[in-house]
Amino acid sequence: MYKVDLNCDMGESFALYEMGNDEEMMKYITSANIACGFHAGDPQVMRRTVEMAKEHGVGIGAHPGFPDLLGFGRRYMTCTAQEVKDYITYQTGALREFARAANVDIQHCKPHGALFMKAMEDRELARAVLEAIHAVNPETVVFALNNSEVWEEANKMGIPVALETYSDREHTENGSIVLTRKGQTIQDYDEMARRVVRMVKEGKVTTHDGKEASVKAQTICIHGDTPGAPELAKAIVSALKANDVDIVPVREVIG
Repeated sequence: MYKVDLNCDMGESFALYEMGNDEEMMKYITSANIACGFHAGDPQVMRRTVEMAKEHGVGIGAHPGFPDLLGFGRRYMTCTAQEVKDYITYQTGALREFARAANVDIQHCKPHGALFMKAMEDRELARAVLEAIHAVNPETVVFALNNSEVWEEANKMGIPVALETYSDREHTENGSIVLTRKGQTIQDYDEMARRVVRMVKEGKVTTHDGKEASVKAQTICIHGDTPGAPELAKAIVSALKANDVDIVPVREVIG
């Protein structure tokens, strides 16, 4: 029997500005990546998102980014390894206290945006990210791209890691992703769902330029701000179940 975790970036609303459809998405996912205030989110949004995740039995994860509210954390920044460690510790600590108040634990950590992408390609930064997460809680599962520095370094360090693929972003030939969408926007939710099933069961995905990439899909990301995200999530869940794929918490997938 195949198993996979479904995750979603959440809690990215800020003050009067609303992002995504967190309440609806909670019905379909098993892991919530909650913004911690640097790229998006605020204290009230963090608290509400933690409470919603607990209500739906969804695993809680920290989603720390560069200190870049204006750029939504998608602008690359030049930072020392120690600065990155401090950013992650600060943000994860804030979310941890909201989780503690709700009597739940932080299950995983998935860095956001430019921090995520840069760490996947830069060994020194990957080590900094992993060391910071490990120092907070060595049991925290880290999400990483296929064939990434984070994946390689996490295995060397004995840190639990889950390989992530994407339902609504294009992949590259080496299993990485394109940070922002290229090519035509996919509007056929059933086709996107079939793509997810293929990643899980066959370990294959077609890139944006028509090539074939090999991937291992232990957790699948569905972005909450993708147009029609709840409809996409519903289609993915239906397709996975119809193809004998169990949707389970990430720890059950990685063993």
